[in-house]
Amino acid sequence: MPTMFSTATGPDVRVRFCPSPTGTPHVGLIRTALFNWAYARHTGGSLVFRIEDTDVARDSEESYLQLLDALGWLGIDWDEGVGVGGPNEPYRQSQRAGIYTEVIETLRASGHLYESFATAEEIEARNIANGRDPKQGYDNFERDLTDEDRIALRAAGREPALRLRVPDTDLSFDDLVRGEITFPAGSFVDFVVVRPNGAPLYTFVNPVDDALMGITHVLRGEDLLSSTPRQIALYHALIDIGLASAIPRFGHLPYVTGDGNKKLSKRDPESNLFHHRDRGFIPEGLLNYLSLLGWSLTHDRDVFTMEEMVAAFDVVDVNPNPARFDLKKAESINGDQIRLLPVEDFTQRLIPYLGDYLADPPTGEQEAILREAAPLVQERMQLLGEAPGLLGFLFTADDALEYDADALPGAGADLILDASVGALEQLNDWSHEEIERVLRAELIDGAGLKPRVAFGALRTAISGRRISPPLFESMEIIGKESSIARIERLAARL
Repeated sequence: MPTMFSTATGPDVRVRFCPSPTGTPHVGLIRTALFNWAYARHTGGSLVFRIEDTDVARDSEESYLQLLDALGWLGIDWDEGVGVGGPNEPYRQSQRAGIYTEVIETLRASGHLYESFATAEEIEARNIANGRDPKQGYDNFERDLTDEDRIALRAAGREPALRLRVPDTDLSFDDLVRGEITFPAGSFVDFVVVRPNGAPLYTFVNPVDDALMGITHVLRGEDLLSSTPRQIALYHALIDIGLASAIPRFGHLPYVTGDGNKKLSKRDPESNLFHHRDRGFIPEGLLNYLSLLGWSLTHDRDVFTMEEMVAAFDVVDVNPNPARFDLKKAESINGDQIRLLPVEDFTQRLIPYLGDYLADPPTGEQEAILREAAPLVQERMQLLGEAPGLLGFLFTADDALEYDADALPGAGADLILDASVGALEQLNDWSHEEIERVLRAELIDGAGLKPRVAFGALRTAISGRRISPPLFESMEIIGKESSIARIERLAARL
């Protein structure tokens, strides 16, 4: 059989992202969207976004809206499809029933589809009777049913499914990620494309939509590899009736695995995209990390922009081996991306994570504090969700500050705090440089204390925590009155 695969390059490349709206967006699914988006942008081609929503039992409008939310948050845009429109509307499978009916009738009339009345039980019994493994499956025996056979079966109340007449040859394709793959003749049989109730199956509607929308490259998960020969077989029929001109190039992306190198399941918290957003991943950080699940920019550089990814990305460079989702590495890369943000941008992104501490919208005073404090923590944060722990004390009333158990100082801390108040009360220039100068003179030079001991007690007094933004800068931000009040409050407690 001659090869009829797409040769599209450059602006003629058309890829698609076509998820089913079930559950919350999964990082593996979003990685697929990212790679399709990056390939479209790299080639100057087009990305089509459509929704596979014919599974009434599992699909939900809530999940559909979550997909739009996820892609919008990440900045993955598309050129054609739901919400954007285009020449191939509608882009939701559930709204395309009339289109599928017309294609089914054309394929029936041309002999590519035939009626199949056999039940699973009958197929198994037939295999046993012929000395085959009962689970071997269908053996194409209904290809040769006569009109009289079909009339008799219908008269007996049987309703047929429709099967595709599969080519009796090897089916081979050059996978963009995995290289040459061949499915030998006979390794897959004529398969059902339309149920007895008239509903077409995914293995039918998906390639039909690809053909009608001119998709040239199908980049999808490795779990769908086993369905590829069926899709290619259907494409031969679609080409024969003039609905398609070429078979898309296929590229099967590696599994994303979790702990124990098992495929990351929807039940794993790490798989939930919104879980990562809630914890404080920024789009730049999460996209950067997801792009490393099967691909790399260079062997020695893990942190890069999406512009750099687009410039370099080619699906043929994707590694076929499973890619492990490493949360610690993801958080580290997110921290690197946080440090690349302009400080004004970083400051604004902190606000949603400080919701319990700030007015809505923040007051002018709160905004001023945040502008001063943000540069102090930008270098030490990996997740924006760390903001309440690092900055909450700046927006807490002096008498409402709570102390972490592991931050409470040991014996002698009351003397340190009393001496600190005495030194600070003399200060007129309340700058962090002056605060540090007088406290060092009093506690380090004068009392001979080690900085960790001297300033540890003060850090607890000011922030309630063992780890906080730089101490003297924090004291400058909250002011002289609050700083002294907090130190005296902790001293009175000890």
